[in-house]
Amino acid sequence: MTRRLRRAGVFAAIAAISALAPTLGDAAAVPFLLVAGGVFFGVRDGEWFDILALPGDREDDRLYGVTAFALATGGLALFASIPSEPLPYGAFAAAALAVGGGRFGRELVRRRSDAEFSLVSGYLVVGGLAAVLGQTLVALQLAPGAGVEGLAVAIDRLPAVVFLASVAALTAALIRSLVYDRDAHITVVIVAFVAWGFAVLVPEVSPVGVAAAIAVTVALGYVSFALGTASVPGMLTGVLLSLLTIVLGGVGWFLTLIAFYAFGGLASKYRFDEKTDRGVAQENQGARGTGNVLANSAVALVALLGYAATDHVDVAPALLGFAFAGAVATAMADTLSSEIGGLFDDPRLITTLRPVDPGTDGAVTWQGEVAGLAGAFAVAAIAAVGMPLGSPIVAAGIVAAAGVAGMTVDSLLGAVIEGETVGNQAVNFLATLAGAIVAVGLAAVV
Repeated sequence: MTRRLRRAGVFAAIAAISALAPTLGDAAAVPFLLVAGGVFFGVRDGEWFDILALPGDREDDRLYGVTAFALATGGLALFASIPSEPLPYGAFAAAALAVGGGRFGRELVRRRSDAEFSLVSGYLVVGGLAAVLGQTLVALQLAPGAGVEGLAVAIDRLPAVVFLASVAALTAALIRSLVYDRDAHITVVIVAFVAWGFAVLVPEVSPVGVAAAIAVTVALGYVSFALGTASVPGMLTGVLLSLLTIVLGGVGWFLTLIAFYAFGGLASKYRFDEKTDRGVAQENQGARGTGNVLANSAVALVALLGYAATDHVDVAPALLGFAFAGAVATAMADTLSSEIGGLFDDPRLITTLRPVDPGTDGAVTWQGEVAGLAGAFAVAAIAAVGMPLGSPIVAAGIVAAAGVAGMTVDSLLGAVIEGETVGNQAVNFLATLAGAIVAVGLAAVV
């Protein structure tokens, strides 16, 4: 067994203690604190120090990495056992084992392949399965009966358990791939609070529904990576957002969002070499990263979460649906107008209509505007039929108008403020926000 695999196994073993939290009760943090104290003060040299030490640990002969992870999970155990409204034990176990098991899965795969996609797949599969197992053990301990009765309760909760495990594993893998590749203690805290939120929001889900959602979103994520329309972090972000959309919203919400991901990604790759020669191609060979995905989807995600939380907030569900559809329609219209319009000559600045060079912020072409209009209407048609927005004809008109308005706002912001201080992703976010606001405003008036 390699050193890295053995180290990952220790992290996984520490994480596994989380599954015993219901039985330990108020003492749930104690094992983690004992582990932290033992490795920090008791292991300062020798074989195990060499195995567990991260690069920064060797300078002071202290196992800061393992200690920090044990302390972080211990702190989460306190949240789960002491406060009056605690972190659910299941969410705690899902977070800890998604991170600990994920690290172990990544190192298992590394023995055969160093390809990032393979490593991330190992992280997701093992981390997700570990999170499912941890939550199941927690459910068995919390079940009102023992034996067969407790097992029946655990099986009944299995769809929600699988959903939460998938969210935890995807969030952990995404955070690790972006910023905290070595800081497991930071990752586990963030994932725990994300899991806490979704443990509250998760609706009643069927086994078939969850299985289909995971299968479809993972397959589409792989296709986006294989076609080069998304980087690994971008793929993880898209899969996570798609999974949340289909489970928290429904099939219609998912189809509305996936239409943008599919057509937007393909539009970015369309005649890519020609766009490169013209200086208007997407960076990273057209593969969209997390920043780009979130810039175009963050507003829609907030609307989705609001819709899922309508039992807790006093907002009409239909308005949140319009906000979601308006934001997606804007993202689609803006992407198609940029990707198609950039292939044509004689672009003009939207504020002055003067000719400018291709790729100038705020430049538009009539061909791009037509493509954007078509994209807005495509999303509007899908949303009007598949989402609970009322009259399909009225809803389609509102969503299409919002998409065109948001696309125009994007061009105006590009011409006026985009540059050194305000980047393209910020402009995309503001444009989708404008599209959502227009959709909600029109829906409230009509």
